[in-house]
Amino acid sequence: MSKAFTYLITAVLFVMLILIRFFEDNLFYDPYLTFFQNDYLYIDSPRRELAKLLVNTVFRYVLNTTISLAIIYMFFKEKSIVKFSGVIYGVAFIILMILYLYFVINPRQEDYYLFFNIRRFLIQPILLLLLLPAFYYQKKQNLNVK
Repeated sequence: MSKAFTYLITAVLFVMLILIRFFEDNLFYDPYLTFFQNDYLYIDSPRRELAKLLVNTVFRYVLNTTISLAIIYMFFKEKSIVKFSGVIYGVAFIILMILYLYFVINPRQEDYYLFFNIRRFLIQPILLLLLLPAFYYQKKQNLNVK
């Protein structure tokens, strides 16, 4: 695969992540989008359909994860890194969904800020922003050792 093609595919993948974010209102059911845009620390939790909310949150996480894993592959071209990243995404999903469910089912104003940040990890590709530099640093360290 040529470098130009690799750059093109990587750019397309990043654009896909941007489009998911840009069209989130149209693509996903999430009453918390408008809730967290307002002064959420002082208002009650919005009404929501729990099953629909969970399905849409899982779908968005899977979309972001799939694209993120493809980006990681395009950057490093190593299946072992992608597999390890997949494990990280899987473990993060389980932990974050348990916490997310707790906060959705038991909304309390004093927990909104923590809920906001947990939800952010589920609906945005923040793990990609953490993993890319970490793997780059690790790869650079391994090259320096040899």
